[in-house]
Amino acid sequence: MNFTLKETTVSKWELHQLDGVKARALRPGTLFDLTGKVAIVTGAGGGIGSWLSAGLAAAGANLLLTDHPKASMAATSDAIQAAGGHCEEFAMDLLADGAVDAIIEAARARFGRLDILVNNAGVNRRERIFDVSRESWDFISTINLRIPYELSRAAARVMAKGDGGSIIHLGSMNNAIGLAGVSVYGAAKAGLCQLAKSMSVEWAEHKIRVNAICPAFVLTPLTTSVWADPVREKWLIDRTLWKRPSYPDDLVGLCLLLASNAGAFITGQAIYVDGGWLAGTPWDRSE
Repeated sequence: MNFTLKETTVSKWELHQLDGVKARALRPGTLFDLTGKVAIVTGAGGGIGSWLSAGLAAAGANLLLTDHPKASMAATSDAIQAAGGHCEEFAMDLLADGAVDAIIEAARARFGRLDILVNNAGVNRRERIFDVSRESWDFISTINLRIPYELSRAAARVMAKGDGGSIIHLGSMNNAIGLAGVSVYGAAKAGLCQLAKSMSVEWAEHKIRVNAICPAFVLTPLTTSVWADPVREKWLIDRTLWKRPSYPDDLVGLCLLLASNAGAFITGQAIYVDGGWLAGTPWDRSE
């Protein structure tokens, strides 16, 4: 006697079927919408921080701008409000006692929730390894690595009690290449990219995504001296496929992707925005 077994497949996963409602939800204005979300951006008065803040506000987020008391955030705040966005300033020295808790509490007190943290603040000193002092090591590594670690942890505790959230570290192309004179900065930024992995693993259960944006050599008020040096400028341009500097606004699109539902399945990544630097350089380019 022959028996024929009928195979049945039972799955707890459902196919996503496309229809008109779901198609409309794919509109950029919906997919990247941050309306009602609350974001903190550190170093918000700086060249990169100001643009990332403005981008988040343009997508509908309420912004807590924070930077050192000696760094004005007025230009960032004015631009956001002129464009119809909502933001508030909170000056704080990240090295001050209780700075991390104060920043998180300021966001909660003013907006009632926290959904996005952008660890943008960073410092650097261009020193050769033989010349790096303990004070330089502590200063650079504290601002670029320890404070983002502690700030992310404090933010995640709040996000875990709500709907989850997104934490975005500002890494660097130094995570992928070595450069003379920036050993401590490079090590700290590489550590920050590794943190994106560790944090994404531990906090996935809380619906918290963690990623790192790794820019190339961004032209900001703090890097004008580098770009003004004809030798360094030529070296940089020769290695960039787009043959121009990176600008802060080149990073805004990726920041919005990682902060919004458009990037809902992206976590634990270090994503490079480098104009093709790491892809390679044509060796047959004519002078």
